[in-house]
Formats: sequence, structure tokens, C-alpha cells
Amino acid sequence: MQTLFGSAFRCSVIVAACLAAMLSAGSASAQVKEPTKLTFSLDFIPLGRHAAWYAAVGAGFFREEGLDVTIIPAQGTAQVLQAVDSGLAQLGLIDVPGLVLARAAGSKIKMVAINYQKSPYAIFSLSPGAAVTKPEQLEGLKLGSGAGSFTPKVIQGFMTQKGLDPAKLEIANVAPAARANLLLTGQVPAIEFFVMSRPGLEGGARAANAKLETFLLADHGLDLYSLGIAATDAYIEKNPDVMKRFVRAALRGWKLTLDDPKRAAALEKQFIPTLNEDGILAEIETVRDLAVTADTRKNGLGWFDPAKFQANLDFVVKYIGVTGTPILVSSPVPGCATKPLVEQDFQV
Repeated sequence: MQTLFGSAFRCSVIVAACLAAMLSAGSASAQVKEPTKLTFSLDFIPLGRHAAWYAAVGAGFFREEGLDVTIIPAQGTAQVLQAVDSGLAQLGLIDVPGLVLARAAGSKIKMVAINYQKSPYAIFSLSPGAAVTKPEQLEGLKLGSGAGSFTPKVIQGFMTQKGLDPAKLEIANVAPAARANLLLTGQVPAIEFFVMSRPGLEGGARAANAKLETFLLADHGLDLYSLGIAATDAYIEKNPDVMKRFVRAALRGWKLTLDDPKRAAALEKQFIPTLNEDGILAEIETVRDLAVTADTRKNGLGWFDPAKFQANLDFVVKYIGVTGTPILVSSPVPGCATKPLVEQDFQV
């Protein structure tokens, strides 16, 4: 009887232990947090230049940080600012000059990391044709641009800085999708696009028996930061840990893209299958020239210098002009204002 009782007792203990383990596991599962849902707005429709963001999603970097990120398109900085200010997107890829102007007008968005260390603003024209290669040629030029683009303001500020008359630059409102065709068919003499558009435009120019001329403002003395990660003051203040996790995962996506462009292109095509792999790779290489500088080689991707930020603000105030009082767009997220969150991990 003692043996039978002992066996029964031991069996009961084992069953109880198993039940306790099952209940504990169930309780633990119930306590697992759902990923934080975030919406991130691109500055434009998805193109090869955006591979890093899709790589961060596709490689699981956001998921590893407990984030469920949805990427949405836009049609220029103005639309991204509106999306982030309104809460449609918690974060956005925003252009620094546009952000300074928006903050002066009352926007509450701040920059937390810089992806484009050099400005990508470019004017494309054809030879024979307008063949813009010098700043002086901007006076009297008709330039195709879009209503949501801040680039014409930057170009006009650049002209003022160079002692040229910005009023002599004629801006024609052209939808982004139609801009390239209007240039290649001679309906507008020049268009503005980010320099990443050059590979596609070069192919079109060759087909039209013309040479594409690229006037990159950064090559003619314009020293501005450009696109980076931004969010509202309120969201940053209430969600500092989410912001750190997002920036960390995003910069991992950037490092993957610059280290292994083919993998990044394949990951982006999982989400945007209509993109051409060669086109993605060409844009990644153009972006590399904007994202990787002596500063980022030393300090890591995403880094920015508050002194240069102040110089950017001064350029906007002096040469573009603002209403209201601009506020320096530095970030309360630890480490983001002067260095990346994990410095060594994001060096390329």
C-alpha cells in the first residue's frame, strides 16, 4: 500500500507540476507585448533610394525591436510634414530646409537622425538644350517642379547666396510623374529632382539622342543636410524608447543596404515588385555618395553636428526667409543629437 500510495503521490505531483508549467507558460504568453504599431512616411513614392527602409522591415530589424512598421508614400516634404503633424504617420523622412520653414510656421516636428549628409538637390537639363552647368544659367531658366516640393525655395536661396536674382528663375508646376517626360520631349528646358533620379534620366536622354546635364547644388557650394528621420515633439517626449528602437533598427537597415546592396534590393522588391533591380542598385550607389562622408565614417550613420544644423538654419533664415521664430531642430532622444545611438554598429 505504501508503494502504491507513493507512486500515486508522485504521479499527482508530476501532473500538478505539468499543469503549473502549462498555466505559467500560458500566463507568460498572455503577458507578451504586442508589437508597437508605427507608420513611417517616405518623402516620395517608393524608389531604389528607399531600399534601406524596406531592408529594415524585410530583414526583421524593426520586428526585433518590438515594432510593427508600415511604410507609406508621399509626394514631397510638405505632404510628409502634414502626415506627421496630423498623426497620420508617427515618423517621417523629412528634408531639413523644409522642416526649418515648417517649424517657423508653427510645426512641432523635430529631426532625430540625418540620413543624407549631403544635399541631393539637382537640376537636370539636356545638351543640346538649356545645358545648365553654371549657377549663372539659373537666371532666366524655366524649371519644372511640383507643388509639394521645397526644392525651388532651396534653389532660390542658393541663387541669393551666389548674388543672383531668384525672381529670374521661373517655376512651372509639373506633376512629379510627368516631369521627366516633359524634359525629354523638350516641353520644359529643365526640371528639379533629387540626384538619385540621374540613372533613369540618363537612359531617357540617350534614347532622345541627347546628353543629360546634372547640376548638383552640393557641387557648387551648397552645404546642407537633407533627409532624415523626424517626429513631433510630443511623440518624442512620450515615446523616447520607441524612438530609440526605431532609429536603431532603421540605421541597421541603412548599414545592410550600403554593405550589401544586392540583398537590400532583393528585400525591397519583396514589397515593391515593380521596381527594377538594376535601377535600385544604381540609386543605392548614388545615395551612398550622400550618406557616407568623413563625418559618418568617424561617427556612424545618422550622425549630425549641431553646429552645422545651426548653419543650415542660418542659410534658410538669411537666403530663403521665414516667418516666425525658427527653433534649432535638435533631438531629446539620447545620443541622437550628436552621434548615432550605437556608434560602432553603424559605421560603413
